[in-house]
Amino acid sequence: MTAVPEPKYCPSSDGDLAYHEAGAGDLVVLLHSGFVDHRVFDAQIPALAETHRVVAADVRGHGLSANASGPFRWADDLAELLRHLDAGPAVLVGVSMGGVIVSDTLLEHPELVRAAVVCGASTGEFQDSDPWHREIQAETARTLAAGDVEGWLTSFLSYAPGPHRTLDDIDPAIPRRLREMALRTLSKHTPGERNWLVPVTDTWSRVPKIDVPVLTLNGALDTADVLAAAQRLADGVRHGRAVLVDGVGHYPNMEKPAEFTAVIRDFLKSL
Repeated sequence: MTAVPEPKYCPSSDGDLAYHEAGAGDLVVLLHSGFVDHRVFDAQIPALAETHRVVAADVRGHGLSANASGPFRWADDLAELLRHLDAGPAVLVGVSMGGVIVSDTLLEHPELVRAAVVCGASTGEFQDSDPWHREIQAETARTLAAGDVEGWLTSFLSYAPGPHRTLDDIDPAIPRRLREMALRTLSKHTPGERNWLVPVTDTWSRVPKIDVPVLTLNGALDTADVLAAAQRLADGVRHGRAVLVDGVGHYPNMEKPAEFTAVIRDFLKSL
């Protein structure tokens, strides 16, 4: 596999934001899931860079990017990065938290987005009522507040297989890689530190105004609420489509990277 290039930095209004860049052509920006970093796209970066300029960002507070020292929105950070790149409207691809950042950016900075892929997410106002998910949320919050790193990792890694499987059912390299990335991000923070993130609001009512192609791409073994919300997003925009990857959960880009990348490539060809 082609090595990911060394990081570059975008000077933002609150510290430097790291990103990795490869390839040439129309711009595709990859946004990772929560507590990890750009390396969740290790399989996609070199593959998509064969035909496109690919930028894989480390979201604020993650990876090599600065922590927040005041109120911020991830969509505004992404807008700063896109303007820094000066490459015209971009195709945005986001997984989980990254998918929320993509949908928020579609709503807040539509002029910067050419098309979007949202995976494992919908809008930031989505609430998963699945008891399995609620239990994990409660346990990750409890262990994180208590500084119980191992307990937190156990809960966090449960997202990977989804509610219908266990970690024993997936490639052990996946939780190992997620663990490594999460530990690096956790090392940037302290228990009980202030959360400066300002959520984007009034999202679902604005979804019908989205006027660029949107693909929702999800693992078929994710929670029913996640899949229903993804379908709602695809149905709610003017040019939406929903695709499921069979046999995988919350990280189809890691469990079936070739299939995930092929769907993204087909979407890019259709633009």
